[in-house]
Amino acid sequence: MVQLSPTPASTLTYKDANGQNRTASLTLDVGGMKCAGCVAAVERQLDQLTGVTDSCVNLVTAVAVVRYEPEKIQPQAIAEHLSQRGFPSQIRHGHGAIPATIGEKETRENVNWGLTIALVLLLLSGLGHLSHFGGPMIPFFHHPIFHWSLATLAIAIPGREIFLDGWRGLRFGHANMNTLVALGTGSAYLTSCIAWAWPGLGWECFFDEPVMLLGMLLLGRTLESKARQKAKSALTELLALQPSLARLVGRGEDQGETGIEIPVEQVRVGEWVQVLPGEKIPVDGILVAGKTLVDESLLTGESLPVAKNVDDAVIAGAWNQSGAIIIAATHIGAETTLARIIQLVETAQTQKAPMQRLADQVAGWFAYGVLAIALVTLGFWAMVGQSLFPEMVADTGLSPLLLALKLSVSVLVVACPCALGLATPTAILVGTSLGAEQGILIKGGNILEILQRTTVMAFDKTGTLTQGNLQLTDAVPVADITGIELLTLAASVEQGTRHPLAQGLISSAQGLELLPVENIETEAGQGVQGWYQGDRLLVGNQQWLMEQGVMGEPQWQTAVDQLLDQGKTVIFVARNQQLQGFLALRDTLRPEAKATIAQLKQWGIAPLLLTGDHPAIAQAIAMEVGIEEFQAQMTPQAKVAKIKAMQGFNPVSVIAMVGDGINDAPALAQADVGISLSGATAVAMETADVVLMRSHLSDVLKALTLSRSTVAKIKQNLLWALGYNLLAIPLAAGAFLPSFAIVLTPAIAAAMMASSSIVVVLNALALRYQFSRSLGQDPG
Repeated sequence: MVQLSPTPASTLTYKDANGQNRTASLTLDVGGMKCAGCVAAVERQLDQLTGVTDSCVNLVTAVAVVRYEPEKIQPQAIAEHLSQRGFPSQIRHGHGAIPATIGEKETRENVNWGLTIALVLLLLSGLGHLSHFGGPMIPFFHHPIFHWSLATLAIAIPGREIFLDGWRGLRFGHANMNTLVALGTGSAYLTSCIAWAWPGLGWECFFDEPVMLLGMLLLGRTLESKARQKAKSALTELLALQPSLARLVGRGEDQGETGIEIPVEQVRVGEWVQVLPGEKIPVDGILVAGKTLVDESLLTGESLPVAKNVDDAVIAGAWNQSGAIIIAATHIGAETTLARIIQLVETAQTQKAPMQRLADQVAGWFAYGVLAIALVTLGFWAMVGQSLFPEMVADTGLSPLLLALKLSVSVLVVACPCALGLATPTAILVGTSLGAEQGILIKGGNILEILQRTTVMAFDKTGTLTQGNLQLTDAVPVADITGIELLTLAASVEQGTRHPLAQGLISSAQGLELLPVENIETEAGQGVQGWYQGDRLLVGNQQWLMEQGVMGEPQWQTAVDQLLDQGKTVIFVARNQQLQGFLALRDTLRPEAKATIAQLKQWGIAPLLLTGDHPAIAQAIAMEVGIEEFQAQMTPQAKVAKIKAMQGFNPVSVIAMVGDGINDAPALAQADVGISLSGATAVAMETADVVLMRSHLSDVLKALTLSRSTVAKIKQNLLWALGYNLLAIPLAAGAFLPSFAIVLTPAIAAAMMASSSIVVVLNALALRYQFSRSLGQDPG
């Protein structure tokens, strides 16, 4: 069973070395963000608050993670500060079930309404211009009063929020996409009103421009919202796994036939819950009655159902397929594996990749740059363009002032900071969601970006390259003690640890009465000691016991070497500095280990084996899987030192570490990317940057493939967003008018702007199909 730490609530508290609270972390659902400029504005507003030490805002998920000092500012004050500045915010209270964000709620409520309004505006405006395309002239739809009324209604109703948000942005110093659209639409509308009121000016009325502009904008945002919802589908599916009710039953003879259905959040640890075939398991637990097949695919990526019998662990959110079962709850609410997975996925999607931080900084000033370009465009074509390019201006059929105004409006409308802001977070959203579907939990966009640059991948041995299911093969006493007594001593000391060696000894000692050993202490990577009836018992490797003053007779070394040559792990047992004997255990190689190492080498990634085991065993395993470089008898500190040395020798190289034990946690933390298998200890999984839920070593390759594909999509999106703006803004400003007689109308500019964001989101969604094809799966 996968074990993860409890889900945090809406705030997390961080303490200093003295245990005093210093900062807390707060999660906010933030509405009103339309582009990357809004993200930069929200972060600026947060960072300006006294007591806020750091913030991270995500456009796609509409979430802000804020770290603050509780003695200086309260969470509600932070939320109210953002709400007053045009970004309605609320504190997220999460206890296992993660609520939809404000942005998602608004999208579900308004997406069909927005689509309808957009189509109606485009249809009515098109009916008024059929004659321009060779169609009939419809008197009512062609009359200026109709076009004025339609433009006025478009601005007053669907455009009202755009104008209000644009004004708020300008007022509080964070001009955004809506500011540009409002200025462009308002300029076109006011100019048309002046031309209609004073026809002697000779200006053209173009009330259709604000209508078409708003119609295209709403249509584009609606399609973009639908695409974003598709990108969030994996997280939505995870959220839907949590059942709302649980069937509580009694224990033993008190067990009822049907039980009582109660809200799942009211179930307590230790209570028994009945799950019928076809139902979702409501809590993490241990099966106490019945047997069944369980579908855990959405949680672990494992496609085949898993057989579950009495005493097996089950996970909340998994589907019970074949039999009625009763489980005893072990983890509930925020502590379930499902809740923690959801929390990890959501947290990953709020973490910014370095490329995204740069894009957000650029987008924060983007709107002001566009405003400056629009003013230059207006001034140039109104005062200079006529004298430099008289024939070109005359060919447009517009007066210089009207042409200047149209071009400046097009500049305001065609610029798209949205594409720049969506380029990275949308790809990360899809990438981390795909990882979750495959049972690969990646804790942030920055991890995805670093992982794809891996040059060296270090592996632990036991439980990583091997299966970690060690079986006792030899028990060799060297004192006045039997083999059974020797095994009993070792298993009694090891019963307080979770290392695969300990589990192998305890499993081999089933049926034996273990001793009540006290004060058990673990020396990570070395051994375990405890006290029994005043005697000090030590169980560990030969080097550690020698350091503790335990010496063996030389004649026994030959037998030890023979066992090591057979690829067995040898554990020594001592009592009060006197060697009692040694035990040999054999582990089996993971079936996918050889292929995984071979593929890494083919990709140019150097594999490295770091193990605390004997050199003979390390060499045998390394040769079997195809690893040329290995180091044995390494303590956790030695593994950290080795990784540090490699990082210092070549700062450009990226070192990944794959491990599963508590002794691997320091190395996982030191590595540029730590990868932990799901059977790992809780501390290893917390330290790791990537968690492989299926505990398949080959999923390392999937994680690398996913990271490379995701970063490729990010680069494609950024290239498109930057290239689009670099081309579209000069095009809208009239740079191609003298040479190619190309003039963008505001409506066409609006269509281009809307399509640029859609292209970015659709390109990110294409990651799903590309990744599925790379795995040889049906994209679905």
